[in-house]
Amino acid sequence: MVKNIKTALSLVIALLPALFFAQEIKQMTAGEAAELAVQNHQQLKVSARNIDIARQNKNIVKLQKLPAITASTSQFYLGDAVAIDKDFSNSTNIPMPHYGSSYAVQATQLIFKGGLVNRTIEMAGLREQLSELDLEKNQQEVKFLVISNYLDVYKMINQQKVFENNKKLAQERLENIRKFYQQGMVTRNEVIRSELAIKNLDQGILTLVNNRKILNYNLNLALGLPEDTEIVPVESLDIKEAGIGMPYYMNLAHESNPLLKSAKTNIDVADKNIDIIKTDKMPTIAGFGGYSVQRPITTRNPVLDMYSGGWQTGISISYNIDNLYKTKERVKLGEIQKNQAGDALTLTQQNVDMAVNAAYVKYQESIQQAEILDDAKRLAEENYKITEAKYLNQLAVQAEMTDAQNQKLQSELDYANAEINVLYQYYNLLKSTGTL
Repeated sequence: MVKNIKTALSLVIALLPALFFAQEIKQMTAGEAAELAVQNHQQLKVSARNIDIARQNKNIVKLQKLPAITASTSQFYLGDAVAIDKDFSNSTNIPMPHYGSSYAVQATQLIFKGGLVNRTIEMAGLREQLSELDLEKNQQEVKFLVISNYLDVYKMINQQKVFENNKKLAQERLENIRKFYQQGMVTRNEVIRSELAIKNLDQGILTLVNNRKILNYNLNLALGLPEDTEIVPVESLDIKEAGIGMPYYMNLAHESNPLLKSAKTNIDVADKNIDIIKTDKMPTIAGFGGYSVQRPITTRNPVLDMYSGGWQTGISISYNIDNLYKTKERVKLGEIQKNQAGDALTLTQQNVDMAVNAAYVKYQESIQQAEILDDAKRLAEENYKITEAKYLNQLAVQAEMTDAQNQKLQSELDYANAEINVLYQYYNLLKSTGTL
């Protein structure tokens, strides 16, 4: 009775940490993991700030449409004037009011510069679009990284199940071998081999458990989840969209890939840059107006210690004549940059097409590999059962049994990996089109 109580108390003490510090288990699909990454990944928060910066720069550029207004004042000490004869023989000191001051307000409004302000605002808008596309590209990369880690966790769970199932079979076989050993039918060496096989399975399970902990921690950081959350993948292993041909994905990439969108926008930027350069050929026309007061009045004699004020308004026209020959060369540079942007678009499209083609072929290959490895797994299981039956009837040696067990274990691991690889290649295909 006392022994039973002690055993119960020991069990309660052992379970207390698990009761109070148990991990939160969170089941999620790959899509849910990707959405959490978009909301919480720190890299995307940094990229989003670039959009805010570009948007604010556009707001600043828009301020060029408003008039420029300046207010100025000066306070100064005015010394006495000296009148000197033409031959410098005599001089006369003329007393002056010593305190002087001036106040002025001036406003200038650009009226015409060949559409410079509007084109500059449009350029800032294109820069904002590029920053948004850059965020979209980063979202695709972060989603794929998170999904890759998610699938690795999925793979490790499946591998762990394979190891545990094989360990269970190995333990059952060990019990049979121990019975044979007790009956004198096998040597101690047979028992040791079976025990070593279980130890190898335990080592594989331990490695998988620890690797999963590392990936789980990294995923929690990326997804903004508590560090002790245990992520359990529940993504369906069914083959997705296997019947859709490559032309579909090629067209999807041409319409949606952010790299292609950025390359096209860069051509628009080059065009807008040429338009801005050409505005230098135009004169600058601006309206201005202002009011100023100043004391003392030194334009008459004797000097009056009074304020004189006046206002003015008008239109100014200016033109840099050197732009007649400088602007032409700058336009030529802009056209070269536009041609470069066009070549970059062609190169980007080729790279995207190659990536889509490779991803599609690998996706189809992963489906076929999964089918082949499924057949191999069934054959290995059948071989294992036949060899086990022969071994239990003393018709096969331990080496044959070990070989059959290893083949069964490896075929099951290969098939478990192949199932996850189908999902990986599918999401890689979506990433290549920019629609992950």
